[in-house]
Amino acid sequence: MTAGPVSAAERLRADGQPIGEIYLDRREIANRVAELGAELAAAYEGRFPLLVAPLKSSAVFLADLSRALPIDHELDVIELAPYGSGRAGGGVRLLTDLDHSLERRDVLLVEDVVDTGLTLGFLTRSFAERRPASLSAVTLLDRPYRRLVDEIPLRHVGFTVPDELFAGYGLGLDERWRALPDLHLVVADELPAAIGAA
Repeated sequence: MTAGPVSAAERLRADGQPIGEIYLDRREIANRVAELGAELAAAYEGRFPLLVAPLKSSAVFLADLSRALPIDHELDVIELAPYGSGRAGGGVRLLTDLDHSLERRDVLLVEDVVDTGLTLGFLTRSFAERRPASLSAVTLLDRPYRRLVDEIPLRHVGFTVPDELFAGYGLGLDERWRALPDLHLVVADELPAAIGAA
């Protein structure tokens, strides 16, 4: 009797990588993204929204959400970087700006994870100066108990999640593990020192 195919996550674990159990599998994610698409279609009925996502972690969610959204819409992306070094740099800066004008547009910010709200707060302030008709946000994952910024236009949430590290479905650490199709827990005490200190 032969064993079934080995998954990418199993290969990574066998190679000593800190990829833990599946937290959300691809079917759960696909079902919730489809529901979000229906919610957004109702919210933006009769309008032509512009979906804007930060690269790179939101790219997979943006693509799936776009396919799940049955109304006409446009896409754009931005690239952000933290000030200072590592994830605790304390602020963000814009590396690559939008191609579209936001003036009188219905703008929907598409985030992979919202926790402190600092990035979303930065984008909200920056984009509000460009006079959009409306500005709101959708996120795949939310950690509301980590909020440092209250005034953010988060209207649609895929999943509320615990304070854990995740990999897969576009999320990664140090550019690793983004391509895993399911969302996995990362075993924090098994992280390589170079990543754990980042």
